[in-house]
Amino acid sequence: MALLWRAGPAQEARPGPKPGLSVDEIVDAAIAIADAEGMAAVSMRRVGERLGRSGMALYTYVPGKGELVDLMYDRALAALPAAYDLSDGWRAAVSAWAREVRAFYLRHPWALRLSQARPVLGPNEFTLLESLAGILHETGLPPEVLRGAVSLLTDFVRGSAATVAETRRAGAETGVSDEEWWRARGAILAEVAPGFAGRYPVLSRVEAGPPRPGEEPVAYLERKSSQAFETGLALVLDGLETARSRRP
Repeated sequence: MALLWRAGPAQEARPGPKPGLSVDEIVDAAIAIADAEGMAAVSMRRVGERLGRSGMALYTYVPGKGELVDLMYDRALAALPAAYDLSDGWRAAVSAWAREVRAFYLRHPWALRLSQARPVLGPNEFTLLESLAGILHETGLPPEVLRGAVSLLTDFVRGSAATVAETRRAGAETGVSDEEWWRARGAILAEVAPGFAGRYPVLSRVEAGPPRPGEEPVAYLERKSSQAFETGLALVLDGLETARSRRP
């Protein structure tokens, strides 16, 4: 916590034959590895190698990998805006927040692995929530409703990004593209469940179906997730608008 908030003694230059490191340099190196190879590739040894040091040398600055991961997450969040323009109204600002945060998770999919049950509690994590709460405050809704709205939007955006991240990871790990997987499974499903449309009539009507030849080469589930994100976001905002109209 002291490292996250920089509340302790300065952890910067150290004496020795080589110039000292800083906590930020170590964290930036770890983020670069995680972005390129995933969180599983991050270790004190790998980060040390990237910086031209031994893994043991990093323990002078960061106690261990657990603390390093927390620092990575909070530092990566610093790239998000701390405030949003409200000149076009709170709906436009919430939409901008949601799209920015979703894009953040897709740039740093390893961040989705961090538990939300035990949050990092760093300054930039609080800034993320403060920016959303500040926008929603403009709705005039009471605090208990705003708390629920913050939680709903945070979970909604994170869940949408997680679907896309899992789709990309599955393709990379199996060597089978999303389109190939769905076409193969679709053919099998047609054989083993010939009465599928009659058994699940509503799903059959609302489903977009697998990608068609000539469509834009975007992964099937990723495309559907993006469409669902925009639809879901509009529904959430409509719900908040309705809640506002019901207030005395």
